[in-house]
Amino acid sequence: MANSKYEYVKSYEVEDEIFLPNLIVVRIGGRDFRRFAEVHEFEKPNDEIALNLMNSCAVSVSEEFPDIVFSYGFSEEFSFIFKKTSKFHQRRARSHTNNLCNTCLWELIIKGGKTESEALELLKVIDVVKHNKNGSPVRRLRKKLRIVHSKNIAGISFWNKHKCLLNELGSFSKDIGKVEPDFLKSFQFEKRLTPSTWIVIRIDGCHFHRFSDVHEFVKPNDEQALKLMNSCAVAVVKEFQDTVFAYGVSDEYSFVLKKDSQFYQRRASKIVSVMVSLFTSMYTMKWKDFFPDRDLKYPPYFDGRAVYYPSSEILRDYLAWRQVDCHINNQYNTCFWQLVKSGKSKSEAQNFLKGTLAGDKDKLLKQFGIDYSKLPVMFRQGSSTFWDKGDIIMTNNNKPSVKNSQNKVVTEHCNIIESSFWCAHPTILNA
Repeated sequence: MANSKYEYVKSYEVEDEIFLPNLIVVRIGGRDFRRFAEVHEFEKPNDEIALNLMNSCAVSVSEEFPDIVFSYGFSEEFSFIFKKTSKFHQRRARSHTNNLCNTCLWELIIKGGKTESEALELLKVIDVVKHNKNGSPVRRLRKKLRIVHSKNIAGISFWNKHKCLLNELGSFSKDIGKVEPDFLKSFQFEKRLTPSTWIVIRIDGCHFHRFSDVHEFVKPNDEQALKLMNSCAVAVVKEFQDTVFAYGVSDEYSFVLKKDSQFYQRRASKIVSVMVSLFTSMYTMKWKDFFPDRDLKYPPYFDGRAVYYPSSEILRDYLAWRQVDCHINNQYNTCFWQLVKSGKSKSEAQNFLKGTLAGDKDKLLKQFGIDYSKLPVMFRQGSSTFWDKGDIIMTNNNKPSVKNSQNKVVTEHCNIIESSFWCAHPTILNA
């Protein structure tokens, strides 16, 4: 990320680590799935097709993350168990995915001219575990996933039948009899965010460079892609009404929850997971609204983190940090892609821009006939999404204008570093 005087706010971001030898279990549960099932007319009490869909999703997750060795699901819930030696993202509780396999797959399809079946066949052999004396890689076959339905997955007979699990998870000395729920709950990792602090949930696209290449986004900014992100942010703000403000740039969005929010009792994992889940779902559902002539070739996904800030001043500095990054990165990317379009390679463009200052980049863009200050304000300043409660709106020329709106969610492109925005919208920080 770009350097600025606001970067001190990063000191509030803490990584939670799950220490060895603890096994990592990630449990996913549907939110308001009773209503979802009714709206989509699921068969009661069990809809076999819906359960098969859940199983199919679990298979995709297990294929994406090879450290997952076992998963168990029923209804709208699935638990994923990582091997006991896993160092997946250094065992951080907040982590995003490593989709090396999918990267290879889409490179083979898009750039290699392979069919999907040919690409998948080539990817059957993965994971270099060592090299022989000649330097040739020694590889191992990808493990085959199986779906089984067992009456008792805690019994010795189940584990003896599937010995591959014993090496990764260990074994039982005897059958488990009565399960003590309170004992098991004592192992659950629940981080509660400090009361009376501003909660920020920052969502980032995972491997969006590849995603944007595969889906042929316009460089350096794709207006439709940015509008799709904004539309997803509006949906999140509307759904979770403790959210008082959101700021987005590129493939990132930060959502601010009011200071006295008791959403999910301020449990970080719950808040992050539901917001990331809804944002990702909306991105997929709204894709055709913004790209009607372009198919979604594979699903996007996002990671998220929760951070809390003790004062409005520090919260504003956090948002200023993100907007400063927006400007610096956008100016750099605009120069970079102009150089690439002029015939330079990407590495040549990077070397050309190394050590340049903002003034140097402005001069370079003018050589290409571009006045940076006249580029679309959404590209330069990002997008601010919030509840409009009839506050004063500051226009781009800093002239106040009162909108007679009726408490609706709006997206504006404006300077949120200066005090004028917050003075014009006092209800945001006083929520």
